[in-house]
Amino acid sequence: MKKAAIVILNWNGQELLKKFLPSVIQYSSYPDVDIVVADNDSSDDSLNFLQLNYPQIRLIALPDNYGFAEGYNLALKEVSAEYFILLNSDVEVTENWLSVIDYLDNNQDLVAAQPKILSQRDKTHFEYAGAAGGFIDKYGYPFCRGRIFQSVEEDQGQYDDPIDVLWATGACLFIRSKDFLDAGGFDGSFFAHMEEIDLCWRLNSRGKRIVCLPSSKVYHVGAATLKTESPRKTYLNFRNNLLMLYKNLPQASLKRIMIIRLILDYIAAMQFTLTGKFSNAKEVIRAHKDFYNNRKGYRNSRKENLNKMTNPQLETIYNKSILAAYYFKGIRVFSRLYRSK
Repeated sequence: MKKAAIVILNWNGQELLKKFLPSVIQYSSYPDVDIVVADNDSSDDSLNFLQLNYPQIRLIALPDNYGFAEGYNLALKEVSAEYFILLNSDVEVTENWLSVIDYLDNNQDLVAAQPKILSQRDKTHFEYAGAAGGFIDKYGYPFCRGRIFQSVEEDQGQYDDPIDVLWATGACLFIRSKDFLDAGGFDGSFFAHMEEIDLCWRLNSRGKRIVCLPSSKVYHVGAATLKTESPRKTYLNFRNNLLMLYKNLPQASLKRIMIIRLILDYIAAMQFTLTGKFSNAKEVIRAHKDFYNNRKGYRNSRKENLNKMTNPQLETIYNKSILAAYYFKGIRVFSRLYRSK
């Protein structure tokens, strides 16, 4: 078994591999670490490019595009390492990025971690998907230390301390393989988006700790596969968020939270409509229909999560509404959010 395996899931990302794989090779000379590219049935000649230019990299060719969640589940079944390091193909790593391995080695009570995620397009600012560690509010809305909704902070060292988080971003996720597999991996039905939050919530609820270690940093392009305004992305985000809530919320709060989310999501659909984004509005409605039509299929997952839950009241869940803080109190930075409690 290797110490760690850096596993990059690729789908038609040849140009991203050309640009960012050299940094991974340059800065990943840590002892006993493999680099693996798992390909989701790309049609852009990614595999030939890798075979010709990077014969030292192990390739896993999947027969179909299984999305982020199930693609990683299938690929990681073929990887033997103490640590899985999930890395997006649009990430530029830096010299000290693998120091997270040493940190996890020295803190056996931790199961997963992420580095500080900065924007590859503007390296002075945090990146949307992860920033300096992920959280959710009581209604399931994700935000980060360094990013609340569309407000992304400049990195001035204000979040350079390690901190416990609810979720570590799938863009660059270090996780003990045993804990990943014991928790069942990602929910493959999510396809993409929110699968890492769902997994990390499960781990948190079972008494596991996840941290952001900002002394390690990487630069992420973000939205390289599905653009921010994509109706498909809107559908996946809204549907998967509802599934995540249903699977992980304690019974006492489930009904109330789901009713409030129904109202809030239909307000979001109206907002899409008022701004001319009719396709996005339709996808919000479709997400709710699909969730309620398929909810029965997740009863066993919910039952398992509740049975294994040892800590239903998580400190890493913000116990108020991030929407109210952002839109009514004008809170745009993470540090102000927690001072307002």
